[in-house]
Amino acid sequence: MNNLSMKHMRYFDALARHGHFGRAAADCSVSQPALSVQIKELEALIGARLVERSARQIRLTPLGERFAARVRDILQAVDELDDLSRASRRPFTGQFRIGVIPTVAPYLLPRLIMGLGEIYGGLDIRPREAVTRKLLADLADGRLDAAIVALPVAEASFAEKSLFEEEFVLVRPIREAGAPVPGLEELQDRRLLLLEEGHCFREQAIAFCKIAPTPSRDLIEGSSLTTLVQMVGADIGVTLIPDIAVPMETRSASVAVARLPEPRPSRTIGMVWRKTNPLGDELAAIAETMAGMDLARNG
Repeated sequence: MNNLSMKHMRYFDALARHGHFGRAAADCSVSQPALSVQIKELEALIGARLVERSARQIRLTPLGERFAARVRDILQAVDELDDLSRASRRPFTGQFRIGVIPTVAPYLLPRLIMGLGEIYGGLDIRPREAVTRKLLADLADGRLDAAIVALPVAEASFAEKSLFEEEFVLVRPIREAGAPVPGLEELQDRRLLLLEEGHCFREQAIAFCKIAPTPSRDLIEGSSLTTLVQMVGADIGVTLIPDIAVPMETRSASVAVARLPEPRPSRTIGMVWRKTNPLGDELAAIAETMAGMDLARNG
């Protein structure tokens, strides 16, 4: 296997993670045929099948499963060598791969990129938006340097730094503007619009409202906060959104925003990174910089 390359391993790792040639190719920024050629070449070098192919899906062979685990370890070790090199540079420069959850990314990233760019002139910020579960998996595997998520993450291998706290606000149809704000019991009887499963904000909203999403419960789901707010504007129901989203999401929607009675629901947004990352000191400094940037300001 003298001709085994990093390209072979990165392409195979992407295929193992995504379980789909098209998605793996997109992740690697190559065409699907190009990725397929590299996988076939890898199998020829190995002398065995790593992937079972069918019309609709792919499945790793038993050897492929074991091979994928070893490849992932090798790629993470190589990435950590790159991290060691980056950590030696002062000030911190080069790529900064940061993930951000969808209920924060649209409202925070422009401010974040501009602010960090002014302080760290040589930093090449590479943001990625995904739900918490995906970000933490990518962080653990070394595909991200850091992630901005709702804290705590309850993962001993991650360091975390609080950036800001924010409240959730109630969004209801414009005809209810000026009406008394419903208490928790009344809110439980309303048609509540929620994000799809996988979003941590969905779980936080459900926990605050103390509702069980059973088949008899009148819940409607949306793929984004924008969708939820627009549905409220169409008088379909009510929803909760984080304070940071209010200016952007209510700009073009016919809705009313109200603060909920005490105790109001809230969340802590913070940055997390692997404790073993050689860039740990630099990442902690960046997190400290972010915490002082007033990222939660409205507008």
